[in-house]
Amino acid sequence: MNEIFECQCCGHCCHGGSTVSVSAEERKRIARFLGMDASSFLEGFCVVKGKRVEMRIREGHCIFYNDDGLCAIHEVKPFHCKRWPLHPSILGDESAWKAIQADCPGFKKNVSYTEVCDLIRKVNDEP
Repeated sequence: MNEIFECQCCGHCCHGGSTVSVSAEERKRIARFLGMDASSFLEGFCVVKGKRVEMRIREGHCIFYNDDGLCAIHEVKPFHCKRWPLHPSILGDESAWKAIQADCPGFKKNVSYTEVCDLIRKVNDEP
């Protein structure tokens, strides 16, 4: 993986108007990690958007983004965070790959679209 991508801890993936969705199991795991119950975690750290639950945004970043560029819950972060920027939307859409590559400095410059797609398939088979 490091031949294709290596996180630079830039915070681009943690920045934006919304964050990743978190499953009930992920919320329980994160709550345990933080030493709290799941309902307190949901109330204090999440936003419910219909059937979707996301982590809150604070100052334009995920609530767990630290100023040092690291995730405060890295050990238990949600699957969507673990796989980013190797997102399935890239598969079959080279323009999506180019957009993500342009925003994420972690991709090696000489990586081909085919190599990235192969890595995405491998990563997304492992939830």
